[in-house]
Amino acid sequence: MIDGLRSYPEMKPSGLAWLDDVPAHWDVRRIKTLLSEVDNRTRTGTERLLSLRMRQGLVDHIDAGGKLIPPESLVNFKIVEPGQVVMNRMRAAAGLFGVASVRGLVSPDYAVFEPKPEAFNPYLLQAFRLPSLSAVFRAESKGLGTGESGFLRLYTDRFGPIPVPYPPLDEQRLIVRFLDRHGAQTAKLIRAKKKIIALLNEQKQAIIHRAVTRGLDPNVKLKPSGVSWLGDVPEGWDVAALRHRYDQCLGKMLDTKRITGAYLVPYLRNTDVQWEGINVINLPLMDVPPDEYARYCVRLGDLLVCEGGEIGRAAIWSNALELCAFQKALHRLRPRNLKRDNPQFLLLQLRLAVALGAFVDGHESTIAHLTGEKLRAHRFVFPSLVEQQRIISHIETQSLEINAAADRVEREIALIQEFRTRLIADVVTGKLDVRAAAASLPEVAELEATDDLAEGDDLDEVIDDAESEEVAA
Repeated sequence: MIDGLRSYPEMKPSGLAWLDDVPAHWDVRRIKTLLSEVDNRTRTGTERLLSLRMRQGLVDHIDAGGKLIPPESLVNFKIVEPGQVVMNRMRAAAGLFGVASVRGLVSPDYAVFEPKPEAFNPYLLQAFRLPSLSAVFRAESKGLGTGESGFLRLYTDRFGPIPVPYPPLDEQRLIVRFLDRHGAQTAKLIRAKKKIIALLNEQKQAIIHRAVTRGLDPNVKLKPSGVSWLGDVPEGWDVAALRHRYDQCLGKMLDTKRITGAYLVPYLRNTDVQWEGINVINLPLMDVPPDEYARYCVRLGDLLVCEGGEIGRAAIWSNALELCAFQKALHRLRPRNLKRDNPQFLLLQLRLAVALGAFVDGHESTIAHLTGEKLRAHRFVFPSLVEQQRIISHIETQSLEINAAADRVEREIALIQEFRTRLIADVVTGKLDVRAAAASLPEVAELEATDDLAEGDDLDEVIDDAESEEVAA
């Protein structure tokens, strides 16, 4: 499908620095000649509320996981009709546009456009998501801040005059057909590679499960642990509530009203603690007087456990900063006796416990918060320190090859996504001629991958989740 693609035989200057040359038979049109803004408002708020998502476009707000909003709160929202184009003014530079397939409501802060007869929405959406055009959108946005903080908006009077490449309509349809088919094939390839990663992770999980619950001796005698997720464990191992082996402390409550600036210290939040490690970049600050350092600051080897969010997610502090506090959304765990326990072993158990649902209540739903009392009462298994260290070493050794294989596949996925992004840019801006290749494809591509894009098979720009799922409210 890609083999044999060539450049157009004749090119001409576009007159735009970001676009360079375009095929000689293409035009360059201002967006306002293709789209007209409309502003119709609801008086009742009873129409369907829609959410704008990067991969799925405009979808039902409830289906997208949004909360039920009463009609009276939706009065004066904008009405969008099927076929109209919606732009999130604050995320235009991230490519957050969509086309309505049903009648519904969107945020009053969004812009709604009626396509003119010569506009072909699928091609326009591809053009609007070009990295080079995104830079133009960002430059034309107005407001406070840098745009990363979310205070810049692309208003219609700045959006409309922006020029975009405009091939003949029949060629636009061929371009979209080609990109749709390539997108389906690419998503299928990415799904296959992600299945490989999932299998590698399962293999790693099995190694951890076996070593952490049974040890390294295949012939060891076992005893019931009394803990459902642990099952049987070696006879010589202790099973005890966490409070008997570790000291637990919740972090400092953040009170912005009481920040004086006299004792500012960077602090860790729930989101900073991930299985892969702890983020220390651009941490916020809070007041922590020196007499509270011992209680609310971390030191080398401390195990930090998430109290909310993904309950039980944990990582070990490696002294990346000289002084760092932690917020109340985190538990800090320290061994009562370093000659008896290694935090790395407890970290492995926590990872296994989360995977096996140890922090799930009797109703099969994850508990909202892991209180200090609940965490201290949770029972874990504790072999001797020597055996803990042997198990840690064994898992690290066994995981090296698995991690390396998973990293290779992740890099392959990144290269596939990068190639896809480059291909879209080259095709939409006229650097590659796909007319012959697209003409041989079916009129309607079998887009088996469309629904899977929401699951993470991103084919275009890699965009933060906060930008990928925008609720139109």
